[in-house]
Amino acid sequence: MTIEPVATPQERMGIIQGDITKLTVEAIVNAAKSSLLGGGGVDGAIHQAAGEDLLFECQQLNGCPTGEARITDGYLLPAKYIIHTVGPTWRGGRSSEPELLASCYRESLALAKMYGIETIAFPAISCGSYGYPIELAAKVALETVASVLEHEPSILGVSFVCFDDDDYDIYVEAFGML
Repeated sequence: MTIEPVATPQERMGIIQGDITKLTVEAIVNAAKSSLLGGGGVDGAIHQAAGEDLLFECQQLNGCPTGEARITDGYLLPAKYIIHTVGPTWRGGRSSEPELLASCYRESLALAKMYGIETIAFPAISCGSYGYPIELAAKVALETVASVLEHEPSILGVSFVCFDDDDYDIYVEAFGML
């Protein structure tokens, strides 16, 4: 019997520019507000694209604390699931923001493992209205996911989805430093 080697974490990670709501992965991650009831940015776009049934399911979840994650169906999205995680608001980096942001990625990947999800896409969590500097957030995101993938062979593909050119360039540069 031959055992096929598992790809390295970096080989299972990719950075793309585009609209996370259009991706054909098993799960997309929503950078959600703690109420889980929609908002602006990627949160609003996901709620709009998924349809009104998403709001109904999110109401049943009774919110989500910062650093944790919850899962729902994907409804009208190409993705089967939406993993909702609440990132920290940037307060200068001295209020456990890096730890809370890393927890968002770990908790989301733990749900992916629990649900047998092999492909997942993340937005730049906390980088919009929560004010987390993208350069710092990209480093936390990439290092945390690479660390999880080191010990989790069941997750085959993780995409980091950047909406604009500048964010994409920052993620590519951070990826090159792994």
